[in-house]
Amino acid sequence: MTLGQQAQQTTTEEASAAQQIPDAPRPQVGLPTVNSVRPGMGTTPTSNDGATPADQAAATPSQLPSTPAADQKTPDDDGPPPDSSAEAFKLVVRTNFVEVPFTVKDNKQRLVPGLTWREVKIYENNVPQRPAIFTTDPMPLSVAIVVDQSLTQDNMTKVNNSLAALQGAFAPYDEVAVFTYNNGPRKLTDFTGSQSARLNFALERAKAPGRETYMNMGGPMSQTNELNGKVFDPNTAPVRNSQAIELKVPKEIHTLNDAILEAAKTTAKAGKGRRRIVYVISDGKEYGSQAKMKDVIRYLQTNKIAVYGTLVGDSSMPVIGYLDKIHLPLTMRDNALIAYKDATGGNLEAELRQKGIEESFQKIFEEVRTQYTVGYYSHEPFIDGKYRTLELRVMRPNLTVIAKKGYFPTASDSGPENIIQHK
Repeated sequence: MTLGQQAQQTTTEEASAAQQIPDAPRPQVGLPTVNSVRPGMGTTPTSNDGATPADQAAATPSQLPSTPAADQKTPDDDGPPPDSSAEAFKLVVRTNFVEVPFTVKDNKQRLVPGLTWREVKIYENNVPQRPAIFTTDPMPLSVAIVVDQSLTQDNMTKVNNSLAALQGAFAPYDEVAVFTYNNGPRKLTDFTGSQSARLNFALERAKAPGRETYMNMGGPMSQTNELNGKVFDPNTAPVRNSQAIELKVPKEIHTLNDAILEAAKTTAKAGKGRRRIVYVISDGKEYGSQAKMKDVIRYLQTNKIAVYGTLVGDSSMPVIGYLDKIHLPLTMRDNALIAYKDATGGNLEAELRQKGIEESFQKIFEEVRTQYTVGYYSHEPFIDGKYRTLELRVMRPNLTVIAKKGYFPTASDSGPENIIQHK
């Protein structure tokens, strides 16, 4: 009995000692099995939370999808279409936002409707930009009319008779200012309603007799060598050393640059959400202005003002109008309006007859009112005040795009505001 009890006690002590030995490390759960790892797939070991490799394979795809997801874009994708609704023009903060109105015409100079945003490509400094806004909605106009009173009498008569049709080319929500120039600009009225009696009165005051044409000044076009009963050319006097008068032809003064600058200063104060236009009725001649053309163009490009106009007189003739593009240094510019409209994205209508001048008013403002507008956020990091080139292309053949060639950024293009209306 004693030996048996001792043997049983010894067995019990060995069993308790064996239970005090720590267990060996438990095998990890979820290790990849054989042939479960492929190149490019990688391994993602699971923890001991009960997840299986099959669950993880379902959460992480093992290959690229055959088609892009809804929130993914391929390199050739143009992205979502820009918003054309009114809400697209309401932003809390605007950063380097650029707005480019443009017109598209075919080879017969007819307006081209129905363009979509995918057919328009915009480049700034040769860098493609992604359109943020694309719309064809008409916008109210702020127009400064500039009437040239230095025209010859016959051309001035045509302009005077056609000014009555100008008021009918505007919509009730437009605003118009009137300027004239001869030997210096003059403001007849600030912005007023397009259908107001004040505008009608200002257009009546814009009429002028015009300047006289000096045709009897000698040379091959001369018809006589007498002026007021006296011979004014001593070389053709019947008696040598006879008393004669010396005639000096006055220089023609056409202060077109100064007039456009004064009109632009008024137009720059127009409210936001309006199209700013300087509309010139002139033969385009420039001589005697204090302002330089390059400075006036910079002011126009900085303040988003486009120059449109109706050419009258000799500049409206096809052959002479083409020769006006050639300017000799130190001479009068026969048609300076061409440079203004090219730099600001405007357009000109050339008319010789009074009826054509009246119809040009309707053509010009119909073109302005049906323009396309594309807006984008510039890739330039900050407003540096340097000139930025613009190029707008339409992905259709045999079309002409009329848009401004560039712009100067200002602080108003990049600043937080409460609500900004981009129209």
